Amino acid sequence: MSANLLATPTQFSSLEQALKHFFGYETFRPGQREIVESALENRDALIVMPTGGGKSLCFQLPALLKPGLTVVVSPLIALMQDQVQALQDNGIGATFLNSSLHPMEARSREVAILDGEIKLLYLAPERLLNERCLPFLDYVRSRLGIAGFAIDEAHCVSDWGHDFRPEYRQLQRLRQRYPDVSIMALTATATERVRQDIIEQLWLQEPYIHTASFNRPNLYYEVRPKPSPKQAYKELLHQVQQTDGSGIIYCLSRRKVEELASKLQQDGVEALPYHAGLSDEARATNQTRFIRDDVRVMVATIAFGMGINKPDVRFVIHYDLPRSIESYYQESGRAGRDGEPAHCTLFFGLGDIKTVEYLIDQKNDAQDQLIARQQLRQVVGYAEGTVCRRTIQLSYFGEGFPGDCGNCDHCLYPQPIEDWTIEAQKFLSCIARCQERFGMNHIIDVLRGSKNQKVLQNNHDKLSTYGIGKDKTADAWRILGRALLHQGLVEETSDGYSVLKLNAQSWEILKKQRSLLIAVPPTPTYAEETDTDGFRADVEVLFQRLRSLRKRLADQQAVPPYVVFSDSSLKLMAQQQPQTLTEFAQISGVGSRKLEQYGEKFTAEIRAYRQEQGRV
Repeated sequence: MSANLLATPTQFSSLEQALKHFFGYETFRPGQREIVESALENRDALIVMPTGGGKSLCFQLPALLKPGLTVVVSPLIALMQDQVQALQDNGIGATFLNSSLHPMEARSREVAILDGEIKLLYLAPERLLNERCLPFLDYVRSRLGIAGFAIDEAHCVSDWGHDFRPEYRQLQRLRQRYPDVSIMALTATATERVRQDIIEQLWLQEPYIHTASFNRPNLYYEVRPKPSPKQAYKELLHQVQQTDGSGIIYCLSRRKVEELASKLQQDGVEALPYHAGLSDEARATNQTRFIRDDVRVMVATIAFGMGINKPDVRFVIHYDLPRSIESYYQESGRAGRDGEPAHCTLFFGLGDIKTVEYLIDQKNDAQDQLIARQQLRQVVGYAEGTVCRRTIQLSYFGEGFPGDCGNCDHCLYPQPIEDWTIEAQKFLSCIARCQERFGMNHIIDVLRGSKNQKVLQNNHDKLSTYGIGKDKTADAWRILGRALLHQGLVEETSDGYSVLKLNAQSWEILKKQRSLLIAVPPTPTYAEETDTDGFRADVEVLFQRLRSLRKRLADQQAVPPYVVFSDSSLKLMAQQQPQTLTEFAQISGVGSRKLEQYGEKFTAEIRAYRQEQGRV
């Protein structure tokens, strides 16, 4: 048994000391310490923390400091394997039970659990709730105790979430069977509606709630026009060739994935396809090669996603339109999980709208179609928006953001600003005169004096606002309407019908107490990629040598390179160049186990580099 497994809270003078011992970090990220403290008090918790915020540590550290077994519910085999591998590499007793194991191997792991060698057990919800597993956990509780349940990807419990899974609804049985065992629900994305659904569906009792900012400041967001497939591919290839590191390219169809992967290969880019049409073996092989840095680019449908725990993805490109803002946030958020700069590009062409509309039409349920069409309108609004990209994204999750983020295309390359207060007054007045019962397209039809059936049936051709906006195109009015929505100056219902409603800020504009300034887009131009890293050339040479060493060590152990050390830790090594084990131990990400396992090899590489440079 690893000495780490014998750790108890009394061994450490502070939580920070335990953090350094197990995981190699000197300080907690924002919110982590308070979450760990609540877990040690055996409180239920709902944790909403964006990708890269350090959710896993919030239940892993308490599991190591509390007596008994912590059970982690995880939806995908790849996800649980990655986390277990990383924990084991830190000398922590962790394992998983799933359908990929031979019965004898599963039995061996159960014996290790009962012998107290395991602190964290990862299970899929289906496995956890089957008729054999729950009695086994009952026995574990009587013999060792159950420290808590951690439910990862908890948004799957809600049909309002972007990845609803019916089996997650059954997890409320945990509360019935183990009423005194705390439950921590964790997710990277959840609107207020989804958060409430998680609490109700899992029967969380007076939970400690932590909702971190959804802002990912290290990600650069941009939208590029897609005038033609040929031009779009040319820009995509240029971006891939100019960007170091791994990347993911998302497409809507399997055919597009195969075509794009083949084209990139022909142009000398190491790329592989990933979609549901491939065999299980082919998908697993391609994913493993990508995670272990054997290839640089994965071209994929959304089948490739939630189970990907690769922290050093440097770019995510959406070659086609995503289905919702929440999906886009989740998928683009797979870039830069290590906190280092990363690039998120969305290519937008009007043809994509038709493709998504076709997919929506294939849905059988009318309500599902209604919600999907509203989500499509929101994505188009994001793509065509003229304000800070973060303002639009974060407002979707109910988080205010002042704009001017300094790390999106609109903020770095601002467009001309015009005062459209009078137009805003016309628009809002029309909403009021239509009794706040209609959506944006109808308001625009009334303003522009349309004679369509819906306008005439409602007698809206008799309103004082009818035809007062003929001087502007429908597209111009849509720019205005989206600006009002994105700046919180008007509201829109979220039940699928997208009805516009006035709020207090709307009336301030109508009463001339507030003005509206909006960016009016010219023909977009996009700057060349810039080096946002500021990484010195001489340090870069050592960094690449350390990456090569990491890859060799990872291949010897058949694990992904980031399990050995993250890019962030390697950069610190390249910058600080520790030459002794004592110095190496101070690097963030170097815990007790990794110091023992890798310290000599990495310090030897650093000393060799310094000697070659004449810096000894």
